Amino acid sequence: MGKVLVIQGAGMNMRGRVQLETFGPMTLGEMNEEILGYAKGLDLDVELFHSNIEGEVVNALYDAHDRDFDAALINPAGYTTVAGPIRGAIAQVKFPVIEVHASNPTARGTVSEVLPVCKGAVYGFGIYGYKLALEAVKQMA
Repeated sequence: MGKVLVIQGAGMNMRGRVQLETFGPMTLGEMNEEILGYAKGLDLDVELFHSNIEGEVVNALYDAHDRDFDAALINPAGYTTVAGPIRGAIAQVKFPVIEVHASNPTARGTVSEVLPVCKGAVYGFGIYGYKLALEAVKQMA
């Protein structure tokens, strides 16, 4: 069974409560339940993590590195356009990281600063994008 860290970035705790026209009505808790269901179906061990503090996300990546995780998914959300330490941490960990967005930030004119150091990305497929990313992780294992 592969170990996968799923990181939900800044502002994800507000999903389902604000900007419903862009992100839809699903809350972070509901999203995480769906992700756990996808992981179970793929026989992957998923650890969920959310923080509105960039340094905590960096620490979570390094901790997953030290604990021999096989991969990570990150929805950077509010960190998408920040060229800070998250980008450096992703470049340093020994496992692939896939950027996931339920919406399509590029369609809104957002350019990801995180994507250049990621293995790949899944944008615009709603919660199903997490399943696609987990399936990619499973194929890499």
